[in-house]
Amino acid sequence: MFAPGDRVRTRVTNPAGHTRLPAYLCGRAGSIAYVLGTLPFPDRRAEGDIAATETAYTVRFAGIEVWGAGAEVNASICADLFESYLEPLA
Repeated sequence: MFAPGDRVRTRVTNPAGHTRLPAYLCGRAGSIAYVLGTLPFPDRRAEGDIAATETAYTVRFAGIEVWGAGAEVNASICADLFESYLEPLA
């Protein structure tokens, strides 16, 4: 669904069960750095679907997007995130 350079935003979610989406990245905008391919999807596997897979991406976030105006100049953070955690930015 996404390609390197695509702008995305992480979904704002607070699931009752397992998730690999860090809370501090919810609702943050970033860009796809790498397509990691199809990987085991732990959120659904924790619910018993042991065959669940999903495409994962490395997403780069600017420091100011995550830490606000106090972030170091040119700081960034990358996170490996699953497709269902992301939505395209128009």
